[in-house]
Amino acid sequence: MGFWSVVLFTLLTCASVSISDPSDEACLTHFTQSLKDPTNSLQNWTKSNFANPCSGFTSYLPGATCNNGRIYKLSLTNLSLQGSISPYLANCTNLQSLDLSSNQITGPIPADLQSLVNLAVLNLSSNRLDGEIPPQITMCAYLNVIDLHDNFLSGQIPQQLGLLVRLSAFDVSNNKLSGPIPVSLGNRSGNLPRFNATSFLGNKDLYGYPLPPMKTKGLSVLAIVGIGLGSGFASLVLSFTGVCIWLKATEQKMTLEDGKISQLMPDY
Repeated sequence: MGFWSVVLFTLLTCASVSISDPSDEACLTHFTQSLKDPTNSLQNWTKSNFANPCSGFTSYLPGATCNNGRIYKLSLTNLSLQGSISPYLANCTNLQSLDLSSNQITGPIPADLQSLVNLAVLNLSSNRLDGEIPPQITMCAYLNVIDLHDNFLSGQIPQQLGLLVRLSAFDVSNNKLSGPIPVSLGNRSGNLPRFNATSFLGNKDLYGYPLPPMKTKGLSVLAIVGIGLGSGFASLVLSFTGVCIWLKATEQKMTLEDGKISQLMPDY
């Protein structure tokens, strides 16, 4: 075999070997360290696999999808996962879809996710996440889906989310959000997809279009009418009782006076 044949063979052999990306390895390592897996659903998520998680389009990690040797999709839904979301998840810079829905993950949404500039789908719904929605995720300009329903998120909806012109699905229902719904989300203009009230329901202190007007914290009209009728009836009863007592007292007084007059009258 000639020299150039050896060189060519070496190059082809190297090209067929998947070279792990150090960012993906750090991402996966810290990501699993921050999670608890009571059902052992991630038993193949081991350190040896983190060093080489992909071979082209093939993934060695259940729930992970590869594209050209990089992790580009994580779908770990309904696995009873606990723990928190590691900020190091931002090291998976080729990630386009992150779905951790229907678990028991707690803690905040890391602002570091802003580094996932290719992210199109963010689904963290049906967990126990708390804290505020980080406005930094607006840096993920390709976001099409933000689904955060059924958590314990608080604070206001960031105005900046309205700048995501590709956003076609948005759901923050059933959280603890408060304040006004940004007009850029609640009443989008032009050809931008619009979101109806179901995207915002279940947040007691959240208000603004497209939610229906908030109920006044004072007494309702029916309650006021009821109180008025009740008060009127009570006044009528009291008045009637007072009249009866007055008549009875007057009658007794007249009886006594008649008795006195009859005693003064002479007998014939």
